[in-house]
Amino acid sequence: MPKPWITVEPGWRLRNTAGQELDPLLFRILQAINDTGKLTESAVRVGYSYRHCWNLIHQWSAFFGVPLVELSKGKGARLTPLGEKLAWAAERVQARLGPQLENLAVELDREINVAISDSKPTLRLHASHGYAVALLPELFAQIGTARLELQYLGSLDAMASMARGNCELCGFHLPLNLPCGELMTRVHKFLKPRSHRLVRLVTRTQGLYLGQGNPAGVQSLADLTRPEVRFVNRQHNSGTRILLDLLLEHGGIASQHITGYEQVEFTHAAVAAFVASGMANVGFGVEAAASRFKLDFLPVAKEAYMLACRTDTLEQPAMQQLLGILRGPEFPAQVSGLAGYSAERAGEVLRVDALEAVLAGQG
Repeated sequence: MPKPWITVEPGWRLRNTAGQELDPLLFRILQAINDTGKLTESAVRVGYSYRHCWNLIHQWSAFFGVPLVELSKGKGARLTPLGEKLAWAAERVQARLGPQLENLAVELDREINVAISDSKPTLRLHASHGYAVALLPELFAQIGTARLELQYLGSLDAMASMARGNCELCGFHLPLNLPCGELMTRVHKFLKPRSHRLVRLVTRTQGLYLGQGNPAGVQSLADLTRPEVRFVNRQHNSGTRILLDLLLEHGGIASQHITGYEQVEFTHAAVAAFVASGMANVGFGVEAAASRFKLDFLPVAKEAYMLACRTDTLEQPAMQQLLGILRGPEFPAQVSGLAGYSAERAGEVLRVDALEAVLAGQG
């Protein structure tokens, strides 16, 4: 009988100076109320009874000395200002640390399972962080005959990792209809026409994250240089940072004139949470994160998110299973729920020398 595979799920706790810990369930309840506006629906979402959820809210409202949730007959439930702050804190922690913790969990998971289980086919994917690629491990797990091990790296770092033999697949994104000769030179350092193949994943929209109602009055990238605008950026070598720098270069906009340009976060969600908190006026990233944090969004560019692998990897059973997932109904259905994403032609295999045509909208 095969031994079970272990999944490591990272978590975090909030403790005061007296040693009292907030129950992590409270954050899930508050987030669910923020999303649904109903305690009954929130209780179902988190998998606990209405009474248990209300008792937990009441307990921690008493601890803080102010209500966390207000219930109104016929109007459902809404978070108080403190409840909103706690829900936002949980969102910010998850957005900022989630991918790094997931990477650590993957490494621990690998070592634990090597120690307790017979070997099981594993397809290693190192990829730029994104909402669509994050769907793949769970979809892949439903097949049951292999594992998809996903770790997050910046686009160029993911390509370099595959070139070193640290993974079978890499995931990266490149802008559509935007001249990027220097970037393509860097891409072709890692991807060779004879040795590699590309697989379409999704197209997605990147743009500016703005507070609700756009109080800063930002209308274009050029407005980022206004002295009253505070920006939050992505980390160096991430695909999104590379895209932004290309856009600034083509627009003749000097990054040194952007307040906050060196303030960085490591995921789209972390950037969106930073703007939602009011610590910055503007961020840059995918539309799905703006939607998640209820921000206004100004579209700026579209890009292709691709996977790449060695040509012989395509023949591996695990890779064939992944292609089947991308071409099947479930992946496009889930992607359709992500704002600014499209899975049209997902799973299509391309030659590396077709990449320029794809980015020019001709392939």
